[in-house]
Amino acid sequence: MNWRNFSLVVALSLVSSVSFAQSNLLNAKTPQEIGKKTEAQLKSDNDKPLPYGYVHDRDVLMGKMVWEFIDLDERINFPMYFPVEGNLGPDRKSLYAVLVENMKSGKIAEVYDDSYFTTKKSLKDIETSLSKIDTTDAGREQYNAGEKITEDNIVKTDITPADVMGYKIKGYWYFDKRQGELKYRLQGICPVVPDVYTMGTEQEDPIELFWVYFPAVRDVLHEAKAFNDKNSALPITFDHLLNSRRFNGMIYQEENVMGDRKIDEYMKDNAQMQLLESERVKDKIRNFEQDMWNY
Repeated sequence: MNWRNFSLVVALSLVSSVSFAQSNLLNAKTPQEIGKKTEAQLKSDNDKPLPYGYVHDRDVLMGKMVWEFIDLDERINFPMYFPVEGNLGPDRKSLYAVLVENMKSGKIAEVYDDSYFTTKKSLKDIETSLSKIDTTDAGREQYNAGEKITEDNIVKTDITPADVMGYKIKGYWYFDKRQGELKYRLQGICPVVPDVYTMGTEQEDPIELFWVYFPAVRDVLHEAKAFNDKNSALPITFDHLLNSRRFNGMIYQEENVMGDRKIDEYMKDNAQMQLLESERVKDKIRNFEQDMWNY
């Protein structure tokens, strides 16, 4: 083994020790000790998200804001979707579960009702979209007869991680003339779920549940790990997964002179043309960097 390979093995070993999915897994004597770090580990642990570098406005030669939809039916996007049931331990959660749980605990406060981040959305407003309480026909008969509705006639419907259809993200593509490269900065993320009041009916319609300002939640998403199918000893943080664009998304909107109109507003009832238009917008951004090096 030459020195280059030896250095690579040492580096990977150090990374593994820092980002191991379940701390103390091999040394635990009882299941309760799994995931609990020792005092020495806590003292040496300085795992923080990689900070964004400062970019001056004068260094941005070109910029374009785009909105994308991440379809969770695609295999490459499965790390955001699974697990859909919360019985695999505290280290195995879906992105939706991480966002909602940290909103309820108060760790995520930058929550808005649209992608322009103008109006904040309270936890009470979000909870009304997460669950619905209804009664059966027998329960309605009890109510009309002036009787107390029994619990077995009360039906509660909740939005669960399994109901998440995808995510909408808003990001800014820009060419940094100081670095001489095209870069991407994620601005916001929004889970798309069926409307709880029409779920399971013919009128079922997907809605934007809430928009989270991404730079404000990087610390929270860095603590949460997505499953790495190739090596479970090296999980991927959701912050890393999103910043490195380890997903497939389709552009459905770009900032434009027509009031940032969406693609399906001028490419109506034609899914193929909408996909082609999405690729055209993507190529327009990508070609700018290619044209910078053509003389």
